[in-house]
Amino acid sequence: MSYTPHTDLERQQMLSAIGVTTIEDLFEAVPSSHRFPKLDLPKPMSEMEVSAELSALADANEHAGDFALFRGAGAYHHFIPSAIGHLVLRGEFLTAYTPYQPEVSQGTLQAIYEYQSMMCALTGMDAANASHYDGATSLAEAVTVALEVGRHKRNKIILSPAINPQYRAVVRTYHQGNNIKIMGDSGRADIPDLIEMLDENTAMIAISYPNFFGQIDDLVHLAEKVHQAGALLVMVVNPTALGLLKSPGELGADIVVGEGQPLGIPVSFGGPYLGFFAVRTEYVRKIAGRIIGETVDKEGRRAYVMTLRPREQDIRREKASSNICTNQGLMSLTACIYMSLMGKYGMRKVAELCYQKAHYAAKQIDDLKGFVVDMGKPFLHEFVVKCPQSVAAINDKLIEKGIVGGYDLGLDYPHLKDHMLICVTEMNSKDEIDALVEGLKEATQ
Repeated sequence: MSYTPHTDLERQQMLSAIGVTTIEDLFEAVPSSHRFPKLDLPKPMSEMEVSAELSALADANEHAGDFALFRGAGAYHHFIPSAIGHLVLRGEFLTAYTPYQPEVSQGTLQAIYEYQSMMCALTGMDAANASHYDGATSLAEAVTVALEVGRHKRNKIILSPAINPQYRAVVRTYHQGNNIKIMGDSGRADIPDLIEMLDENTAMIAISYPNFFGQIDDLVHLAEKVHQAGALLVMVVNPTALGLLKSPGELGADIVVGEGQPLGIPVSFGGPYLGFFAVRTEYVRKIAGRIIGETVDKEGRRAYVMTLRPREQDIRREKASSNICTNQGLMSLTACIYMSLMGKYGMRKVAELCYQKAHYAAKQIDDLKGFVVDMGKPFLHEFVVKCPQSVAAINDKLIEKGIVGGYDLGLDYPHLKDHMLICVTEMNSKDEIDALVEGLKEATQ
């Protein structure tokens, strides 16, 4: 069967039109030694043989489920209800594409609407869009909004160094050449230090809640001071923490962004993930992405509409807030199903389990000779441990015992050399935590 629709005559006519005789003539610019290489391929195999070969190769991989995981730093191992897989893999969801004719995509629009509503309830904000690629992208888009709100007369951005280093790197890449000044993230500034940087040229200040080290800063008066300076307060949040902590809306945030991966999405080698983005009403028209609204049709039945699409593909380029054209629809649906299955009390229970297990682990590790846990601030399910030797060496010994150790903070923070960021979630049993403690003890003897 030929998958090329052109006839020999048509091909010859096209070649003649461009002044060559054969298709091979098109490759004359390629050195002859590299032209049309002969591939040393193995003999053909049947489908059954190929399947067996690939299965054998896959069996050589290490599987995360075979290890006790104690690493977070932006990607978290949480329990995923089995219903999620059964629902998101349905054909009408799994294969759905962008609703270019929204009125005939009521199922997709309702799923996004429900997701947006739940994100607003979780963050305490007025509106949420249909998501971005990941948490880093959401933070970069928050900078765009802040600059628009400041009408580009304010071009100073303050980033806490306790925001995920990868997020801060994406912000700098995203906005390079935009004539903005980014401060705060290259040092060791704490919240009071960041407040001291505020001036009339500041468009926004971004902090993490909890921060990258798992700590919960005192943010009670932060919003007041930021708003007095005429700037926006952006909060990068872990959604799991919001099951237990005050919402960013209660703390006065103007924009809330973060990574939605903890909401029922597997770690998956780093993606696909979900960047959520929520704002106060007055900034809705400046955000990127889509917003879905609920209305009624001419017969009075509930219906969903594409209320806002402020992107360059849909409106005049100079009025677009972003050229982001894709939301992580399947991932936002996953988060929506997770939140609906867990409910308000389930989300709180997950956060409580994380808190209790992490504090049990921290106490046991702090009692080990040579290890010191940073107890200077409250924390949820991640905490910093000062180790008596290099983190890499300790993790090499832990992996031999089937334990994935913490994140090496020295990779991003030179002053935290030999400091490990350990994460404990509801998935870690007491036996696993005790094994981690014993493994740390043995690794340093």
